[in-house]
Amino acid sequence: MPSTLRMPAEWEGHECTLLAWPTNKDDWPGKFRPIPWVFCEMIRHLSVGERVDLIVPSGCIEEKVRRNLVKARANLDNIHFIHQTLDRGWMRDCSPAFVRRGDAVEAVHFGFNGWAKYDNYQLDATVPERLSESLGLGRVEALHRGRHIVLEGGALDGNGGGTLLTTEECLLHPETQIRNPDFTREDYEVLFRQYLGIEKVIWLGDGIAGDDTHGHVDDLCRFVNPNTVVLCGESDVNDDNYRALAENRERLQGATTARGESIDVVALPMPAPLYFDDTRLPASYANFYIGDEAVLVPTFNDVKDRLALGTLAELFPDRRVVGIHAVDLVWGFGTVHCLSHEVPRLNA
Repeated sequence: MPSTLRMPAEWEGHECTLLAWPTNKDDWPGKFRPIPWVFCEMIRHLSVGERVDLIVPSGCIEEKVRRNLVKARANLDNIHFIHQTLDRGWMRDCSPAFVRRGDAVEAVHFGFNGWAKYDNYQLDATVPERLSESLGLGRVEALHRGRHIVLEGGALDGNGGGTLLTTEECLLHPETQIRNPDFTREDYEVLFRQYLGIEKVIWLGDGIAGDDTHGHVDDLCRFVNPNTVVLCGESDVNDDNYRALAENRERLQGATTARGESIDVVALPMPAPLYFDDTRLPASYANFYIGDEAVLVPTFNDVKDRLALGTLAELFPDRRVVGIHAVDLVWGFGTVHCLSHEVPRLNA
């Protein structure tokens, strides 16, 4: 592995933030009407301080979106439109991973197969190639054991210094939503080193209840600086999340980074269980997005919203910490971080 290969942390400078305008009403059945306005709010806050590259299906849709963004008072000078038809457009998972090799940024093309659950993903799977062209980046095909590696961005969280968080539930479960059949822990650690420059992997256990992706780490635990993570915790012993979150806290005790630094663990609350009909939803404050000037945090009309926002405001004193109403958004089984993806600044 070349020593210059590195996956930048989310809080490092961005060339832009990637989003895809919502068009698939089946992702939010019965709740789609407010979703475009949630996107407008996200774009409004992000476009204050950085460029937003927004995927839309066509020029006709772009004009409609522009009118909505004007109503929302977004900064249209900071919004760049890309025309491409998608199945869903959860950019965290269908985008390439971006790495820095020396002074250059490369797009690492992992495969996307609809979270090993859905059949309609073929259009989303073309996103890495389209974005590489749009951004003018070299693209690296991620292969291991003669196969194209399937890997979603929500399964990973890095500190920019060679340390990565992920979960066994997502990548190593032997029966459910298997992305890469027969891949072992050692296989993943080899490919993380080869394609992302990762020197140390911290394996957590299970993710949160209701997670449609089967254990993505970005609903659970996130780096907020090179040696500090926030970890969701549940105080109700009868809640489905209690045992898994307690076990993950135990796993982090004594954990160190690739550089040998101790990892500080800051508690992040969980909102009260949120349901739509009889379905538990993956509501989590850990699904925040770190923009250049703003941190967007999902909120749930919950008494713990204020505590979560306050905790993150202390950890990001140089950024505005903004709540994004996500009670409707989470019906799509994801919120702010799942929908977005950062592109590292090209000229660092």
